[in-house]
Amino acid sequence: MVDQKEIHRVLQSIKPPKIMSNLDDPVAFSNIAVKEGTVSLTISVSEARRAIMGDLVEEVKEKISGVAGVTKVDIEVNTVNKQELKHLTHPLPGIEKVRHVVAIASGKGGVGKTSIAVNLALALERLGNRVGLLDADIYGPSVPLMLGLIGVEPKSHDVMLEPVDKFNLHVMSLGMNVLGDDAFIWRGPLVSKMIRRLLGKVNWGELDYLIVDLPPGTGDPSITIAKAIPNAHIVIVTTPQEVSLADVRRAITLFRKQNQHIVGLVENMSYFLYEETKEVIEIFGHGGGEKLSKETGLPLLQSFPIDLELRKGGDNGMPIMVSSPDAAVCKMFMDMGRQIMEKTDAKSFKAV
Repeated sequence: MVDQKEIHRVLQSIKPPKIMSNLDDPVAFSNIAVKEGTVSLTISVSEARRAIMGDLVEEVKEKISGVAGVTKVDIEVNTVNKQELKHLTHPLPGIEKVRHVVAIASGKGGVGKTSIAVNLALALERLGNRVGLLDADIYGPSVPLMLGLIGVEPKSHDVMLEPVDKFNLHVMSLGMNVLGDDAFIWRGPLVSKMIRRLLGKVNWGELDYLIVDLPPGTGDPSITIAKAIPNAHIVIVTTPQEVSLADVRRAITLFRKQNQHIVGLVENMSYFLYEETKEVIEIFGHGGGEKLSKETGLPLLQSFPIDLELRKGGDNGMPIMVSSPDAAVCKMFMDMGRQIMEKTDAKSFKAV
């Protein structure tokens, strides 16, 4: 099986040839797809570069052919104007300096996805990373509540929005400037447009990780993220019961069709530990995440219990990673953060 992540890594290492000192038009790799052993992609160039693309095409074929499992490489060369080329190489200028985008997804609502996103972001920050948190759940943005940012409005500078700083995180959400219970009643095209705006028109600056809290389901927002950020890493959250697993399977299918890299699974609400007797009560069943991991070949990164302090922290704007960093569940988030760093090829992390 061809490692999609390795294909992207190879392409990022290739530097296009310069044909004259004043020519700095970039080269864009797009439409990257893997089917069995065949890798196909499009190389888009300006008209000035097309005449010398033979050497680059041969280099791309040679390096991709060296990836384990690749048996054939199909390349299409496409000539575009400078504006189209700029869009292909920097479609979302706000995240140009973001090293890794980690999108937290789920097949259905109510699985605690936002709690996972918030506390994972804080764990990665504690591990020495520069971290941003984007609340892309445009239907029910709850990150502002969990971080105590209700009523806080982001500022703008030179047509770019500036994220709000909280707990050493750069944070952006529509919920920060929407009062009370106002509902977002948007259809597909507007949803996609707003997601791209949150990604591209926010001045995220230099970040090691941008954590994106996706809306539940497999609709327009998730597809927009998949298309906008080809190199995003996806973490999928589920709960043990079968109804949740069925929806998660559909989410996995969506991201795999978009050739996205799924880092792994997280099982939330796995059990409740009754403190007085230390009895483990499996309210939502047993072993759903492990079962799905074996079925899909995706690693199970963590199984989080039902934790009352975790819930309270989400309600009062003081996440448990901030209020009780030495709690058992926080150690689980730290372990998950380390796994994310290892799987996204972070060079080092602080031993915390």
